[in-house]
Order: sequence, then structure tokens, then C-alpha cells
Amino acid sequence: VGAVTKQTLFPPLMPAGRPFRVSNASRSSRKGIVASSLQELISKTLDAFLISAGIVTLVLEEDGTVVDTEEFFNSLDDNTHFMVLEKGQKWTQTRNGVATVRQKKKMGVANITFDLYKLNPKDFIGCLNIKATFYEIYSVSYDIKCMGAKSVLRKMLQLMSHAAQITGQFLLYTGTYMLQLM
Repeated sequence: VGAVTKQTLFPPLMPAGRPFRVSNASRSSRKGIVASSLQELISKTLDAFLISAGIVTLVLEEDGTVVDTEEFFNSLDDNTHFMVLEKGQKWTQTRNGVATVRQKKKMGVANITFDLYKLNPKDFIGCLNIKATFYEIYSVSYDIKCMGAKSVLRKMLQLMSHAAQITGQFLLYTGTYMLQLM
């Protein structure tokens, strides 16, 4: 019969990681993450869910309580279910353990969006992107770019030149026809 005694001179530097479950706001994806601190859990969650914006809120999945202090995080049990919320997302309650998923209302045949933007602050008008989606299946997009005042003026002058040329041709043909008629 023997006895073994063990004495540790230095405590471990990093506390052992604890397992947690994290889901996204729609509860469509769940990940298991092992972390020893709140900051480590947040950084591993950002990596696991491929979230590029570093501003997220970590809440308890069961009731939406925000977890923002290390003391509260340490008081939670292992395998606690968390939900990661990005900016603008809110916690929603589940019914009988199943999250309610709302279907978008179908309003009609086509959805048309117009986006006006500038690529450069010196742009005169900017760019216009027109996107049309038909039956939520087919999509067509067209991008109109008006970069600077010089190019806009050049296009306007070209258009006026073509209009003057067409008007001149029309007047010549009308005059010739009238001369033949007389």
C-alpha cells in the first residue's frame, strides 16, 4: 500500500475552457464552442459564424438576458445556450421549443429597386443601379454610371447634336417633298 501526494507550485495560467452552445438570431445554425472567458467566447463566436462586424450582443437563448460582464458569465453553467445578435437584430421567444419563422408576404409578380450612389465624392450625379426580381426567381440588374460633370456635359451635347441632326434631316426631307408637291 502506498500513498502519493502531489503539490502544485504554480496554478495553471489559463483556466480550463468550458463548453457552450451558440446559435444565430434565427436559430437556424448552432455551434458548440469551448471558451474560458466572455471575450474568448465572443471572439470564437465571431469566427464560427463568420461575422465580420465586431459589434455583437451575446444573450441567453432561453430568455434573452444580455451577457455583458465576466462575473455573470462565470456564474453560468456549462452547456449554456447563447444567441449571438448582430446590430439591429432582436431576441425572439420560441413557441414550444420551436422558433417561429415568419414567411415574407408575397406582394406581386415583380420587385424593383433603385439604388442611387456615388463612387467618388467629386461625381456630379452619381450612379444608378436598377434591379428587378420577377416571381422571386429571376433577377435582372442594370447599372448606369454618370461619373463626372465633364462626361455628363459631353453626353448631353452629343444628345443635342444628334437631335439637331435628326431635326435638320427631317426639315430637309420635308422641304424636298413640299417642293416636289408644288
